[in-house]
Amino acid sequence: MFLTLLYALSMGFIGSFHCIGMCGPIALTLPVQHLDGVHKQIGILLYNAGRITAYTIPGTIAGWLGRQFFLGGLQQWLSVTLGCGILVFILCRYVLNKVHIRMNTSFYDRHIKKMLGNLLRRRQLRTLYGIGFLNGLLPCGLVWFAVTGAIATGSYVQGALFMMAFGLGTLPAMIAITWCNDLISINFRNRLRRCIPYAMTVMALLLIMRGLNLNIPYVSPVLPAPNEKVMQHCYKPS
Repeated sequence: MFLTLLYALSMGFIGSFHCIGMCGPIALTLPVQHLDGVHKQIGILLYNAGRITAYTIPGTIAGWLGRQFFLGGLQQWLSVTLGCGILVFILCRYVLNKVHIRMNTSFYDRHIKKMLGNLLRRRQLRTLYGIGFLNGLLPCGLVWFAVTGAIATGSYVQGALFMMAFGLGTLPAMIAITWCNDLISINFRNRLRRCIPYAMTVMALLLIMRGLNLNIPYVSPVLPAPNEKVMQHCYKPS
């Protein structure tokens, strides 16, 4: 689990430079510029805490969904299928440049952005957590990709922790963009964005190896069968 969380943290850090382009405009309009140093820092942390909280919701649901596959004896197949699916997407999107996913979320976006606008206009410290939470609910391809890793954890607790670690990985870049946009050059952002398909490939390979039960500690441990797990839980020696 430690390796999985470490990867989620790294994926969040690399992906955060993609997030700057998506969430950067909201971060730059946060009502914190009129605050003094300490209150400004608290406001920025509240905003990011709201974002991370929002990420844990799909993580919890995804982990619960993965648990159902585990109970059905399909967790290995699910892990391998998710990994292969990600590899196919990378091949089509980044190598062949053939896939451009567009989903019609205008109705959902419109309501979330309307609530965001109302909170941003208040210019109050206590609204920053809500702003971050709503921002975290906006559709984002990178977050959806991270959710696949949460599904593979097979636990709603671990799924939530996976997405929390992903959110924590985005903190350095998001805090930097809020404090000073000039701290992160466009060239540096573009270089890190080019690392995203490589990070996705590593994630896909980890998912595939996890499903193959290769008896490699941390990377591909042997997963007990669902009935074996239940028997171990029900008949613990007292």
